[in-house]
Amino acid sequence: MQSQVSKNISIKKFLKKQSSLKTLRFITCGSVDDGKSTLIGRMLFESQLIFDDQIISLESDSKKSGTQGDDIDFALLVDGLAAEREQGITIDVAYRYFATEKRKFIVADTPGHEQYTRNMITGASTADAAIILVDARHGLMTQTKRHSYICSLMGIKNIILAINKMDLIHYKETEYQKIVDDYKKLASNFDFEKIISIPISALNGENIVNGSKKMPWYKGKSVFKTLETIKIKSSDIQEKLRLPIQWVNRTSSDFRGFSGSIVSGKIKKGDVVNILPHWTQAKIKEIIVSGKKSQVSSKNTAVTVTLDKELDISRGDVLVGSNEPCEISNQFQCNLVWMSSTPGLLGRSHLIKIGHQMAGVQITNIKYKININSFEKLPGKTLELNDICIAEINLDKKIIFEEYIKNKSMGSFILIDRLTNQTIAVGMINFSLRRSQNIYNQKLDVNKISRQVLNGHKSKLIWFTGLSGSGKSTIANALEKRLHEQGKRTYILDGDNIRHGLNKDLGFTDTDRVENIRRISEVAKLMVDAGIIVLAAFISPFRAEREMARNMFEKDEFKEVFVDVPIKIAEKRDPKGLYKKARSGQIKNFTGIDSSYEKPISPEYTFNTDKLKVDKIIEELLIKEFKD
Repeated sequence: MQSQVSKNISIKKFLKKQSSLKTLRFITCGSVDDGKSTLIGRMLFESQLIFDDQIISLESDSKKSGTQGDDIDFALLVDGLAAEREQGITIDVAYRYFATEKRKFIVADTPGHEQYTRNMITGASTADAAIILVDARHGLMTQTKRHSYICSLMGIKNIILAINKMDLIHYKETEYQKIVDDYKKLASNFDFEKIISIPISALNGENIVNGSKKMPWYKGKSVFKTLETIKIKSSDIQEKLRLPIQWVNRTSSDFRGFSGSIVSGKIKKGDVVNILPHWTQAKIKEIIVSGKKSQVSSKNTAVTVTLDKELDISRGDVLVGSNEPCEISNQFQCNLVWMSSTPGLLGRSHLIKIGHQMAGVQITNIKYKININSFEKLPGKTLELNDICIAEINLDKKIIFEEYIKNKSMGSFILIDRLTNQTIAVGMINFSLRRSQNIYNQKLDVNKISRQVLNGHKSKLIWFTGLSGSGKSTIANALEKRLHEQGKRTYILDGDNIRHGLNKDLGFTDTDRVENIRRISEVAKLMVDAGIIVLAAFISPFRAEREMARNMFEKDEFKEVFVDVPIKIAEKRDPKGLYKKARSGQIKNFTGIDSSYEKPISPEYTFNTDKLKVDKIIEELLIKEFKD
């Protein structure tokens, strides 16, 4: 009984001491099969940071996985997913939490396979240090370079270069030193502050927790002891206050608080704060943390604050110090890492999420892409999976931000595909573009409604889409004649006609097609604002651009008409002889032949022109869209 009491007391003392220790967040990264998971498993095992039942389970799983003799497959400690165990690679980001008498740790075991670079970025986004593993037999691989570059982009300053599998090269110092020298040359391209090189054998436990007798020529610390001594950048209480609002808290009729996590700085009861983007000012009335009132709260704390006055504050707004403003802009230069197998095209509309702020966004310019092997700057108009580039982006509204180098939380973002909701890229803001600071919306006295009243009808956009030869222009032309007879103000935007003037500089690549539709959408928006009924007849092959166009207009202002026809019928019509030229190879990137057409999923209208007469189509559109 007495021994149990003593044990409980010692545990309480240990836990109390742990609460005062700082936490080092680090990641392991590198190429496939460099031994990242094995390294972490060995560290946990040798430092006695796993339980007896875990060891028993680990021994059993090791035998099932085919490990020879009494050996243990330490990678199984962190390779939690069944798919990872079957393939022998890390797919997801595996987090492990442990502590010693000197420090607490959160380690992220990140994937080495190119397909899962996005997961590596997730782990790197919050890390203080990185262990970059290199297989001593192979030296620096493409993923070693890519992961090092990403670590630099994400602001990681401390690097442990762990040259693994030294046992397989007989612990030769010369081989080790060659890799160290190669990495130093590589690291000259990055912004690391400290690089510590350590020769290891994760499988055999050499230089993992204790020093290795098999490599007496190495005089440095083990991986574990190096991690214990890496300096953690302390949270500076003088940091500028940044409190993005995540939720307006109305738990009762007489309570209205604003909830979010402090991403930098601290907040005190009685502080005067500015609320952006409105530039309104108020005083902090109460601070609530975990249901209890607090006098002061600091970085990484989730809080609810109340103010001394009623203000219009919503999700995405940011509370800042009274003399510590953030910047607000809608155009940026940024570092961008493309994480989708679908190519990234200039002008295509996506969603951007920065903190709790959301907006529409387009990549307007790729200044250059990075060759990850030579770090040469390459020109490019499209982005492929794992491409890293310097890009310019344009948002459809202004957002609150800081440069990434000053504040990671306020300067990092993700891009989201509008149709699939998949994350397709991550980015870090370098700076806002100066031109965005000099452009303002000019307030005009005559607006769209007054123009519609003068014209005597509502304005809208009827968007005809379909293959070449489907009948888009024919239907649009016939509809305009009928509307003109009724005294309505109209205009047709036709694909061929536009390419004679406004878009004569564009070709027919995917990138050019995206830009073609972007320009047309902007023109159509101006015409609808002028009170005109616009009829747009364009192949517009991609759903993303048609959805982008739709999102530019108010509800019921945009109607999509799918002019459907089998390609065989379209080819038979072929009034311009285009299909024949495309089949013979005289025309490249022709929709339906060597360039895809994405059929609308839920258009307002679908007309099969091989079955319906033009007059019938016109009558239906007149009745349903223009009966007023």
